[in-house]
Amino acid sequence: MHQAADGGLARVRVPGGTLTNAQLRTLAEASADLGDGGLELTSRANIQIRALAEGAEIDLAVRLREAGLLPSQTHERVRNIIASPLGDDQHLVEAIDRALCARPELAELPGRFLITVDDGRGDVSGLGGDVGLHGNALLLGGCDTGLRVSDPVDAVIKAALEFQAIRGDAWRLAEVPQGIERITAALGTPGAERIQVGPVSARPIGRIGDVTVAAVPLGRLSEEQARRLCDLVPWIRLTPWRSVVLPAVDTDIALITDPDSPWHGVTACAGRPGCAKSLADVRADAAAWVGTRKDRIPVHWSGCARRCGKPAGKVVEMIATGDGYRRSE
Repeated sequence: MHQAADGGLARVRVPGGTLTNAQLRTLAEASADLGDGGLELTSRANIQIRALAEGAEIDLAVRLREAGLLPSQTHERVRNIIASPLGDDQHLVEAIDRALCARPELAELPGRFLITVDDGRGDVSGLGGDVGLHGNALLLGGCDTGLRVSDPVDAVIKAALEFQAIRGDAWRLAEVPQGIERITAALGTPGAERIQVGPVSARPIGRIGDVTVAAVPLGRLSEEQARRLCDLVPWIRLTPWRSVVLPAVDTDIALITDPDSPWHGVTACAGRPGCAKSLADVRADAAAWVGTRKDRIPVHWSGCARRCGKPAGKVVEMIATGDGYRRSE
């Protein structure tokens, strides 16, 4: 829980991004009953519920636990696992999550620690996870170590334990001097040719095989959209690009499935009135700007210099200054 200008803010971690229909319904109903009714998608493929009254976190925690969304109170903040949205690695994500929660010492990992599980297509390895899998390749700090693993769960947990042992006060592996080299040496001898991990660029959208990828305007599902999704699909998968993967069904709930839509690739932080630090109502300003958009380069709108929620990869930033916006590329 965090305190925001509009009340309590709960970040619900969803390892691998996959929500069953029952879990999505729990979140939708909890936000309607306890918060502002909407569901915010984050750049780590999690869900946020806003405007919670004081004490509402107790009721929320009970609901989340019953839905299987709060399996560990001690490890909740470190259950940050992103997987390839179009892949089939949810079973591996769940095994890593269970193993992570089973080690008491890993509850002390920093909340920004990130694990990525990439099935080889390269869509999440570029997010710069502290520990990652790219097929059977072990990544550290988003770079291939040259180590190849036969037991991916064990390899990820050992790497996390080594990070915890050497991190000091660091929040991310990149902040630890010679951290990648030290953990690699502790885990084995690199022997494979290195994979070159590139920056994230593709943000798929539309019908892809037997699924549909739909972007969520400014990353916020309204109460009506969330409830209609609950009635329409058996599951959804959240992506790091504030979109959702759905079974290939026809939907008219104002999600974006056209890659030429001016909304595609437009993201924003909460802005005013939800964030006291914001210098502008960035969502309203972004919505007004969309009608004038001339290119399709991803754009992120930030209410202050903290640039919360900025997605990975090449993104044009519009940063509120108090008397307008500063464009940064």
